[in-house]
Amino acid sequence: MGLWILTMAGCTDGRHAGTTTPFDYKVDRFADIEVLRYQVPGFEALTLQQKQLLYHLSEAALMGRDILFDQNNRYNLAVRRALEAIYQDYKGDRENSEFKAFEIYLKRVWFANGIHHHYAEDKFAPGFTADYFAKCVQSIDAERLPLREGQTVDAWLQEITPVIFQPEVMPKRTVQSGDQDLIAVSANNYYGEGVTMKEVEDFYDAQKAPNDAQPISYGLNSRLVREDGRLVEKVWKVGGLYTQAIEHIVAELGKAVPFAENEAQKAVIEKLIAYYRSGDLKTFDAYAILWLQDTQSDVDFVNGFTETYGDPLGMKASWESTVNFINKEATGRTKIISENAQWFEDHSPTDDRFKKKEVKGVSAKVITVTMLGGDCYPATPIGINLPNADWIRKEYGSKSVTIENITEAYDKASQGSGMREEFVWSDAERELMYKYGFQTDNLHTDLHECLGHGSGQILPGVSSDALKAFGSTLEEARADLFALYYLADPKLVELGLLPDKDAYKAEYYSYMMNGLMTQLVRIEPGKDIEEAHMRNRQLIAAWVYEHGKATFANQTASAERTGNLTEKTETDVVEFRQRDGKTYVVINDYDKLRVLFGELLAEIQRIKSEGDFQAGKNLVEMYGSKVNQQLHAEVLTRYAQLNLAPYKGFVNPVMKVVKDNAGEVTDVELDYSEGYVQQMLRYGKNYSFLPTYN
Repeated sequence: MGLWILTMAGCTDGRHAGTTTPFDYKVDRFADIEVLRYQVPGFEALTLQQKQLLYHLSEAALMGRDILFDQNNRYNLAVRRALEAIYQDYKGDRENSEFKAFEIYLKRVWFANGIHHHYAEDKFAPGFTADYFAKCVQSIDAERLPLREGQTVDAWLQEITPVIFQPEVMPKRTVQSGDQDLIAVSANNYYGEGVTMKEVEDFYDAQKAPNDAQPISYGLNSRLVREDGRLVEKVWKVGGLYTQAIEHIVAELGKAVPFAENEAQKAVIEKLIAYYRSGDLKTFDAYAILWLQDTQSDVDFVNGFTETYGDPLGMKASWESTVNFINKEATGRTKIISENAQWFEDHSPTDDRFKKKEVKGVSAKVITVTMLGGDCYPATPIGINLPNADWIRKEYGSKSVTIENITEAYDKASQGSGMREEFVWSDAERELMYKYGFQTDNLHTDLHECLGHGSGQILPGVSSDALKAFGSTLEEARADLFALYYLADPKLVELGLLPDKDAYKAEYYSYMMNGLMTQLVRIEPGKDIEEAHMRNRQLIAAWVYEHGKATFANQTASAERTGNLTEKTETDVVEFRQRDGKTYVVINDYDKLRVLFGELLAEIQRIKSEGDFQAGKNLVEMYGSKVNQQLHAEVLTRYAQLNLAPYKGFVNPVMKVVKDNAGEVTDVELDYSEGYVQQMLRYGKNYSFLPTYN
């Protein structure tokens, strides 16, 4: 996914545009989570038509919230609704340690859209007992509990207690590696009970036409279940599975149509409505093409079943939504990138067979997000590049957006955290990061989304899902490497995207430090890395670290053979150094590091283009999954002393419609005052449409 960027007056100093009131980014803190709020600079200057369009698109972004909960696990809605009822109705001691632990558990369930961690995907361990939970349940009105028809409270407790309290029951939401049935060991709800991985692969392989130049995204918008001994798809559409929520989404999209800025945007919204009504994936492709071709509208949005990270086989998509408007000033940077897309493609270090001879339809813009929903809420990507279908990218192009009001919030909230002082090797690197870090990090995301995902091509006859469970990790690595390789290219200085030839080093150091060390703060001791983006970052950092050492060893051996021992003065490209009992990442040769990024990019592009599953699997499992436990323990100890939360997410602003005495809409205003618990309870009341058990 991609990034949006914002550089508007009133945002960079952490204040509301047009006011002198400091903006409070921080909202709540619990467990390993910090909840923030983001500003929406420029909203007040929009036209009333644009504000009303944003309002209805934002309402549609909230209508599908229940869908993601149910997709993540079939018991999530039952757990959330029971917890919310207890939180609101419990009359016992709300100050004792068990109720406080209960409250934290509920906050974690809200944040993760279910009972499994949003990033690590392990099931939460409650800090209260099953007996205490039963006491709370039995203390409230049974009508407030999500009981099945005819079910008693005791029977419901017997069903739900193991789901919450027994570690071995549904332990991980999505398992993406290992020689096991990935569907059987994953707790998500994309497949019916008893459906095996081989059955799924055979089911969809049988549908694929040989050499189909325009294949649909098989299985993208359905749950695959067994009925009467055969596999059938329960399609997510109006009249199908999740219809109760989808009907509300469609209704709000319909209300948005009269406020469309132009006919192209109107066609996009109407085609999305048609797709929701039919569930036809060819209609989805038609919508995706219309969406990427609409580059003139100021307001934009994503709404639907989009990203497939949550499916162990990388086929079925979670529901998500973002709503936004363009930042025209900041979009100048991404416009330069997209206008030079062919140059970047032509000069890529990949094999010519895998390059696009003609790059089509690459567009990018910087946006200001106004509402987050589904799998983009509360934790959100910092950018999006869509569509995902390779054939659409090849024939029509792609559209990228960078969300800088989100990265701005991250940046402001992290100032003074002590991370750089604790983990960065020296003042030289810190000065680079302070001077260029925000700029190069945003540019890295621009390149990743705008060009990286859209670069290259798969060979004829190669399936777009040939890399299966490893596809998401390798695709993110490919896009990251494309961006890293070009960050150091003099072309970026020539284009005015970077101020000088050394600015890129800020991102190189930050990326290597994160990939080799600091991202480990998100992993529990003894655990492997499962999440695709984390795997991608460690894969890249570990691969170049190892191959940088191998390069040095080969040079040394050559020097010994030739007698030219002066060559042995070279050092490893990247190394770990110890100081005062602490480990640091040190980059000794930035130029050679760029060469290594290019070599790995070439190999991963080959793997994707040729559909080399085994080579991709080997890369991920050798470099991306396993954790150095000794280093991990050290990083966790040092990080704990900083008293920081490794994960952050957001509450949305509240959109309020203003009407005159005649009932006519005169304005739409944003209210930033709503707290985390307030927002979650309001969403649970106003945007909960699905039955508890689907």
